[in-house]
Amino acid sequence: MLTVLSLQITIFSLVALGFLVKRIGIIGAEGQKNLTDLVIYVVLPCNILMAFVNGTDGENLMPYVAILLIAIGIQIISLIYGKIFYHKQPEGHRKCLEYATLCNNAGFIGNPIAEGLYGAEGLALASVYLIPVRIMMWSSGLAMFSGVHDRKATIKRVITHPCIVACVLGIVIMVTGLKIPSIIATPIQTVAKCNTALSMMVIGMILERIDLKHFWDKTVMIYCIHRLLIMPFLFWCICRLLPISETVFGVSVILTAMPAGATTSILAEKYGMESEFATKLVITSTLLSLPTVFLWNLILT
Repeated sequence: MLTVLSLQITIFSLVALGFLVKRIGIIGAEGQKNLTDLVIYVVLPCNILMAFVNGTDGENLMPYVAILLIAIGIQIISLIYGKIFYHKQPEGHRKCLEYATLCNNAGFIGNPIAEGLYGAEGLALASVYLIPVRIMMWSSGLAMFSGVHDRKATIKRVITHPCIVACVLGIVIMVTGLKIPSIIATPIQTVAKCNTALSMMVIGMILERIDLKHFWDKTVMIYCIHRLLIMPFLFWCICRLLPISETVFGVSVILTAMPAGATTSILAEKYGMESEFATKLVITSTLLSLPTVFLWNLILT
């Protein structure tokens, strides 16, 4: 209980700090974009790689196989879930809702939370969980907006993504027992430790854009209930029936309780599909995820 409370206070404090530095102008929109890219393409891959190095011994690979299969199942169910519940929405809204149901922010927000709750092993499991998520994001997810299935482009995006590369390297190190020389490992570890702080501060910068007078939307609130409460409960029930460890169970559930992925608004803008509505989905669900993630942390611990 104290661990969860301490973690949540830390997260709230870092989010508030990000909100503050954006509000008073220490960092602007371009700086926020650069910081986001820094986290995604440098800090997070280092964090993932060191999670495999520090959190696993390579003797028991079953938890990683289990969470990979669970993640695949969750992605399939999420794809069907979005089509069932949002098929009556106008086309622009429907595509945003279906994408945001399929592709949540399990990487950017979920990784530091999984690490905070379950340590390096939790982060390593979360990294494996995200492999099917990223594949679906750049295949079925992208096709929802573009209407085009480009297999070559999808494969290229997936295998060259720094987080996927770091995950593959981590698995190789875990299986083979290779040791990274300290002259290399120490800088990587130092960068990796910045992940939680920078990730949560970026979330605070995103929340700074909220104008509550214009963000109330019944459809968005219904989506948030589904994304943050109903879907995690559904997967909680399913995963509880499976013969898996408590760590695999906890990581699987907490990552399904994450808000809409930021790529929802990016792709909506690119393909002219209600980008303002997509931004509401991302920002409102991110804001509401702060108390709901705390709730799920309490339930899981």
